[in-house]
Amino acid sequence: MNAFRILVADDHPIFRFGLCSLLRSHPSWEVCGEAADGREAVEKCRQLKPDLLILDICMPRLNGMDAARQILKDNPAQAILVLTAVDSEQVVQDCLEAGVRGWVLKSDGTDDMMTAVEALQRHKSIFSARISDLLTEVYKRHRGDPSAAKVARLSPREREVVQLLGEGKTSKEVATMLGVTLKTLKTHRGNVMLKLKLHSIAELVLYAVRNEIIHVQLPAALRLPNPTGAASQRIN
Repeated sequence: MNAFRILVADDHPIFRFGLCSLLRSHPSWEVCGEAADGREAVEKCRQLKPDLLILDICMPRLNGMDAARQILKDNPAQAILVLTAVDSEQVVQDCLEAGVRGWVLKSDGTDDMMTAVEALQRHKSIFSARISDLLTEVYKRHRGDPSAAKVARLSPREREVVQLLGEGKTSKEVATMLGVTLKTLKTHRGNVMLKLKLHSIAELVLYAVRNEIIHVQLPAALRLPNPTGAASQRIN
């Protein structure tokens, strides 16, 4: 029997190493590749054609949600399991609309992770308890108020522009990375600012942080200790 081939995409090397070690402990699974950012995940999916992609949401250069959209546009049958710390309602909804059919939180146990992979291997959908509860609440709310779902929606290309500008790239750098002219890039940027009613790059960065498009890592000296003594890692 052929091995079940898995591609792992996460930007934290130590976490990625531990996850790959866990997956390799299963006798019929093979880790066929690793990716450290969203763009690399897209390219390696095209090259390696894995049976399953395990994908983090918070990654540099291209976040996991938009990576999933690009991958599923090329290959709608690609199985994707999101493994992340993110439980944002909007991000979950957007990923499901793109075609993601599995979601496990990094706070879940290793047994939950293994169970999720086994479910997707059998072509089943699976979501952690927290995500299932969130989806139930969304359904109830939108059923009672259809207008609740009407929010400003960015196109995949516009989200790429937001992420790259939010990560500190210049307009010229973003245009080069996306393979468009500077004029086209400025048009995308203008459309984003208009849709979101933003007036500066600073406001755009804040929007990107609040909506899980980018994450800001605080310097160690600026992190506030939490009650258990561990340093806070992110601001949202």
